[in-house]
Amino acid sequence: MSIAGNITNIQRYSLHDGPGIRTVVFFKGCPLRCRWCCNPESQNPQPEIYYVNSKCIGSKTCGNCQTSCKQDAISYDAQGYAVINRNKCDLCKYCINNCPAKALLMQGKRMTTEEILGEVERESVFYRNNIGGLTVSGGEPLEQGLFLLMLLQEAKKRRIGTAIETCGYGDYEIIKQAAQLSDTVFFDIKTLNEAKHKDWTTQSNKLILENFQKLCADFPALPVTARTTVIPGFNDSDEEINQIRTFIKSKSNVRFETLPYHRFGISKYPALGRIY
Repeated sequence: MSIAGNITNIQRYSLHDGPGIRTVVFFKGCPLRCRWCCNPESQNPQPEIYYVNSKCIGSKTCGNCQTSCKQDAISYDAQGYAVINRNKCDLCKYCINNCPAKALLMQGKRMTTEEILGEVERESVFYRNNIGGLTVSGGEPLEQGLFLLMLLQEAKKRRIGTAIETCGYGDYEIIKQAAQLSDTVFFDIKTLNEAKHKDWTTQSNKLILENFQKLCADFPALPVTARTTVIPGFNDSDEEINQIRTFIKSKSNVRFETLPYHRFGISKYPALGRIY
C-alpha cells in the first residue's frame, strides 16, 4: 500500500546526513519554532506560497500574478514587488502558473511512498554494499508518523539504507517503531535548560529528553548521533555544551557532534511573508 505525505524537498548527493551518499527527504510540518531555523518552509504542515522577489519582473512590466488571482490576495509595494495577503490566499496556484519569471512557487507537495522511493532509487548505484541510502528529515518526520513508518518499511523491503533526523518531540511509540526500521538516528538536543528551550523554540524539552533516554535504553546497539547546533546567545557557552556531553556520555552507542550556526535560511523568511 502506498500512502501520501507532505514533502518540501528531496535533496540528492548529501554527505552530511548519514553514512555514505544520501538522498534526503524533507517532511513538511514541525512542532517547534526555533528562532534560528534554516528551513522555515518546513514548519507549517500545510502548503505555502513562496515568493522570491529577486526573480520578480515587477508590476510595471508584468502584473500577471495580481490579475490572475481570484481572491484579490495580491497587491504591490512602492517598488512594484508583490505583497501576498496570506489570509485571503486559497492556494489556487493561478498566480504560480501565470508567473513568467517563476518568482512564485508552492512549498509543499503531496507524494506517495512509491513516488518518493522512485526518486530515491535513481541514486541506487551509490547505495551498494549498504553504504548510503535514504535519510528522512524535516520539518519533523514524527509529525507524519504513519507516513514515516510506511516509507521506512518500504525502503527496507527494497534494501535501501535508512536514517532519520528528529528533534525528538513526538509520540515515543512512533520513535520506537521508526528506530526498528532505521540504521542510524540523528537526534537534536538543543539545551538541557527547559525554560530556555521553551523560550527559544516555543516548546518544553522535557518530552524530548525523555524520548532520548528511552531510545538509548531500548536500542543500545543502534548508532545514535546527538546533534547540537551552537547558537550565539542561546547555547554557545562551555557550560551549556558540557552539560549536554555529560547527559549523553554514559550511552555507549551515542556519539556527539556540534554544528555551526549559519544564516543561509534568512532569505526564506520574507519569501514566506515572515520575519527572521
